[in-house]
Amino acid sequence: MAGNTFGQLFRVTTFGESHGGAVGCVVDGCPPGLEISESDIQKDLDRRRPGQSRITSPRKEEDKIEILSGVFEGKTTGTPIMMMAKNKDTRPEDYEKLKDVYRPSHADFTYEKKYGSRNWQGSGRASARETLARVAAGAIAKKFLKEKLGIEFLAYVEQVGEIKTEINFIKVTSEQIELNIVRCPDKKVAERMIKLIEQVGKDGDSIGGVICGVIKNAPIGLGEPVFDKLSADLAKAMLSIPAVKGFEIGSGFEGVKMNGSQHNDSFMTDESGKIRTKTNFSGGIQGGISNGEDIYFRVAFKPVSTIRKEQDTVDRSGQNIKLEATGRHDPCVLPRAVPIVEAMAAITIMDHYLRSLIVIPA
Repeated sequence: MAGNTFGQLFRVTTFGESHGGAVGCVVDGCPPGLEISESDIQKDLDRRRPGQSRITSPRKEEDKIEILSGVFEGKTTGTPIMMMAKNKDTRPEDYEKLKDVYRPSHADFTYEKKYGSRNWQGSGRASARETLARVAAGAIAKKFLKEKLGIEFLAYVEQVGEIKTEINFIKVTSEQIELNIVRCPDKKVAERMIKLIEQVGKDGDSIGGVICGVIKNAPIGLGEPVFDKLSADLAKAMLSIPAVKGFEIGSGFEGVKMNGSQHNDSFMTDESGKIRTKTNFSGGIQGGISNGEDIYFRVAFKPVSTIRKEQDTVDRSGQNIKLEATGRHDPCVLPRAVPIVEAMAAITIMDHYLRSLIVIPA
């Protein structure tokens, strides 16, 4: 199966299944000398793990990460870094009755038709549990970029269903994001979001929403011409996350309502003599290359596919059946997806930073 590796110079390959022995990754291309420990990585994994609050999946996993290679005496060596977290609370028997059923909006049907077989125990590689490995790899990228360049990555829940915060991303801090279980920095709106998610869960249903991602202090010059634009690679990174159905950067789809005279980001020189833009409808990227302004984007997540409501589907023989799914699932993935969005943004920026170092001026 191809498609398990992301990046060119900072390459992340993930492995493992939801109800297998473990989930992990191999990170190749990390420069030597970065001080890194399992506790550094565990912080972000704890933000992603199931069972962390009353609005997430009740599956109990420690997601305890182990670094098995690429780090010696507390520092990266420049060789491949292998990390792994063992699965503890697996219940493959929960999926026994689903092995011959195609669950609506899941990967069951497409995986089986493409490969001739599928892992029916929690979706196998199609499970969002694979994102544990991305968060682990992203933690390394985040630490390197913070220490080397001062780059910061923030993501927060902006919208759940019809409930949306109008808070300006410029004012948001990581402390505000972590003050509540839904990871929305707007306290009053967060309370409404939590109530909605709880009600949807009680009804046996699910709901989606939007996560806003912000990259602060990105240097000028990240990104490549034409096909490897920074915005294009960020889009690929985000759209590769399970349940993501949409991506926009800067003004995004709202930009179609504006004229060019309104939307263009005029240049100016600030008090320090630095060239800046007066506005930032471009989202910090122009011509596919970062311009030094904050990079901001939005990621749309669909409602979780597994719900307890009765649905129409078919079995492997093509017979029409009724399905009422069971198991341990999030009624809304957004609170746990926040660190995943941050991780994929960091991996993308890390890869482009390393690529920028090999540019040879004319």
